[in-house]
Amino acid sequence: MSESNGSESTDARDDGADSAELPADVVEEAERLTRLERTVADDNEATAHAKRREELLDNHGFTSRIRDDDGDDVLVCHPAAWIEDGLVRTDRVEDTSRAVEIPLEGTGDPDDWNEVDAHNREIATVVRERHGGVHGDNAAALADFVGNHYAKSIESLTAEELAEFRTEYFVRNAWPSKKQRTVIDESIELIYETVGEAVPGE
Repeated sequence: MSESNGSESTDARDDGADSAELPADVVEEAERLTRLERTVADDNEATAHAKRREELLDNHGFTSRIRDDDGDDVLVCHPAAWIEDGLVRTDRVEDTSRAVEIPLEGTGDPDDWNEVDAHNREIATVVRERHGGVHGDNAAALADFVGNHYAKSIESLTAEELAEFRTEYFVRNAWPSKKQRTVIDESIELIYETVGEAVPGE
């Protein structure tokens, strides 16, 4: 017996659906981390995303697995208490509606991650055209960070996520030139000016 089936489990897509014990924002974050795990090229990053998902679910007493559903992968989040030695104990499954199923493939996918990445890179292109190569390079670095770590639009970044880019990713992973480092704060202002939004946290 699997953790859940299509008729009994909670589908995270249903309008007004209640995930039994797993908050909707946790379901969304688990899905986002899973999609990142499956799309990033770096194995270490993929492992980090998977670890973050499991830690997030563990905080609510849940765990997850990928189920093959006629060739399409489905992320199944369910109570950790259902599992013993890596297998589902059917005698522990009291209510299958506590499981949450999230299709990861097919036309039902809620977000087009490629479109999000293209959107962020278009912002970087506009910044480059309007303000020059150095600011354009910094905008491209932010697009890389957003795509690889959060899979969301630049406009959707929180103040904490932007600070992570500024103090950690940009310094350690972007290999910025001296000119880039000097103007990074101005670049961030120009990026958000380009999209017509205030810099998060300001």
